[in-house]
Amino acid sequence: MTTSAAPGRDGLSILGPEAKRELLYNVENPDVPNRVDRFLQAFESILRHTNYGALLDLYARSRAKCGRCATTCQVYQVTKNPMDIPCYRTDLLVKVYQRYFTFGGWLNGLASGEGFLTEEDVDEMMNAFYRCTACRRCTLECPMGIDHALITHLGRYILSEVRLPPRALQVSVRAQLEGETGNTSALPLKALKSNLEFLEEEIEEDKGIQVKLPLDQSDVEYVFFAPVSDFIMEADTVMGNALVMHAMGEADNWTLGSGNYDSINYGLFYSDWILERNIQRLVAEVRRLGGKKILIGECGHASRSAKQFVPVFGGPNPPPVVNCVELAYQKYLEGKLRLKPKAISERVTYHDPCNISRSGWIVDQPRELLKVIAENYVEMTPNGTQNYCCGGGGGTVSIEEMHDFRMEVGGKVKADQLKATGADIVVAPCANCKKQLREVIKHYELPMEVKGLHDLLYQAVELE
Repeated sequence: MTTSAAPGRDGLSILGPEAKRELLYNVENPDVPNRVDRFLQAFESILRHTNYGALLDLYARSRAKCGRCATTCQVYQVTKNPMDIPCYRTDLLVKVYQRYFTFGGWLNGLASGEGFLTEEDVDEMMNAFYRCTACRRCTLECPMGIDHALITHLGRYILSEVRLPPRALQVSVRAQLEGETGNTSALPLKALKSNLEFLEEEIEEDKGIQVKLPLDQSDVEYVFFAPVSDFIMEADTVMGNALVMHAMGEADNWTLGSGNYDSINYGLFYSDWILERNIQRLVAEVRRLGGKKILIGECGHASRSAKQFVPVFGGPNPPPVVNCVELAYQKYLEGKLRLKPKAISERVTYHDPCNISRSGWIVDQPRELLKVIAENYVEMTPNGTQNYCCGGGGGTVSIEEMHDFRMEVGGKVKADQLKATGADIVVAPCANCKKQLREVIKHYELPMEVKGLHDLLYQAVELE
């Protein structure tokens, strides 16, 4: 992308107009009229009905613009593009807030006649907000504690209300919330049942025991939600989930639901009201089945969206949220999950999905399990809360036209990190990370494969 050091005529941007028009994604409604007015109307409505205003007011007063966040951003490390500096991207939106929604900004703008939002600014925000993987690594470095990914999310939310989000996300959301199948992969219930039966047969043939993938069982402890793509493309992970539940003594205490069997929540990427509707669908399915807890499969963003927002949008007495990795580790500590030491002979490394690791929620648990079952375990550098994003976070992995950007920009630093481990297997308990990492490995011709944690637990579980 070409950039220019000349300041924009509107005073909001440091990039020239040629840098603003190169959108990375296809818009479902590219000819939306009066975009500036609609953007400001949507912004005003969101401020009125949410508590974003208090946050923006704080950030407007405290942002330092020191650029320390640039040193941690894997996108900026590759592009050196000012648009990719997290505090610059945050400033695009905060300046609009100051100019139009604070008294001092309004007064200054009235006196100077400058700082007005323009069509070019909208173009730039459409681009900048989707160049970010929303990994939040920059937030750990910000001396003022500014959550740049949250501002990116808010910017995307406003754009979605103006009908300017990526078409790929819109199509998937429509299939999930309004389609006949009710899931992002449009997997019919009949096909799901057939797949579950097939996987049960595979386990019995391989392990010599009957293991159920139960459907619509009532009054159980756990109602299980996996990314629906797992039932199509991650058979080893799903079989691992089932075998681990069986081995832990929970065979009769969990179920999938026929009313909703997709944990994916694209609202976390770009729209709060879509986020809320999907959370309510999860909770409604648990209520229908009389379950006690939500059990999320190997999916980073589904786990985070449920963990953080079921208490917010789940109504009175919302069900607790548990991730399958932390449950397996808990049962291992209790002696209810027995594992074969050194069952995996290949060299294994672990990728921390941003949505479950950046906050410190799920960091040590998978590592402790892998250190038991892997004969040769090696860490990435950096790792844990500081680990690099897969390069396809923030929903960008679902936008196919962004493939080259995800490989050459978002995934470049990750590819170098993977290569340095010399691993044969990279474990990534997240559907989006698995997809992105497989494409990165193929693109950079790395001699390794991607698996889920439960893929390996399937091989290492000791059965009575």
